[in-house]
Amino acid sequence: MAKNDRNEDGLKKMSLGDHLEELRARLILALMGLVGSFFVSLLLGKWFLRVVLSPYEMAMKDMGLELQLLAFEVAEPFVIYLKASLVLGALISSPWLFYQAWAFISAGLYANERKFVRIVWPISATLFIIGVLFFLLLIAPWAFKFFIGFDTGVDYVNYQPSLTKSTHFIWILSLIFGVAFQSPIAIVFSERMGLVTVETLRNVRKYVLLGCFVVSAIATPPDPISQVSLAIPLYILYEGSIIVCCVWKKRRS
Repeated sequence: MAKNDRNEDGLKKMSLGDHLEELRARLILALMGLVGSFFVSLLLGKWFLRVVLSPYEMAMKDMGLELQLLAFEVAEPFVIYLKASLVLGALISSPWLFYQAWAFISAGLYANERKFVRIVWPISATLFIIGVLFFLLLIAPWAFKFFIGFDTGVDYVNYQPSLTKSTHFIWILSLIFGVAFQSPIAIVFSERMGLVTVETLRNVRKYVLLGCFVVSAIATPPDPISQVSLAIPLYILYEGSIIVCCVWKKRRS
């Protein structure tokens, strides 16, 4: 990482070239961690794929339907195995990836702000993993049951989804939940930076509640289970962020 002088407030004096060099170094370190985790995950790729598809398996068994996924391409099972290993590698290396991202952000911050970043990055990684597991273990089975059991009014529909689309459905929504669970970090960070006050956060509660449902409707499939399951945790995290901001405000006082 680039070494730079600091002014009397502890702020790094970095030129555009220094920022680009810092970004390049962080990207290389992040990529090294991801590649290393990917090769380790190759040993666990098949196990992780079974875990990912377990919500579909549970829903099909509960509905009394034949458990089957269709592969339309010759190499499709192998490609899905590689993708599962890559996703698992990203999940394993997520603390390292989040650290590199926050370390890049902290490079241009004041000394007191960098202390906040050192606290935030492990919380950020933990919230991401919790969001992924929350969808995978709790929400995905209910979502599959909704789609599988939906009555189209047509009796001759044969429900046999493809392997690729089923796994992509789970991975994309897991990513959406993981990213959505980062909202407390953004709220607390904004309050710490003076961009918003606790009083403002309290006053806009009803708008935030509506916004949570709007965001959930946009980010998830058009089923009520996924939308409500994302909107409610988002609002709970918002209230938790206000509590954290109040605690920090009292400590600063």
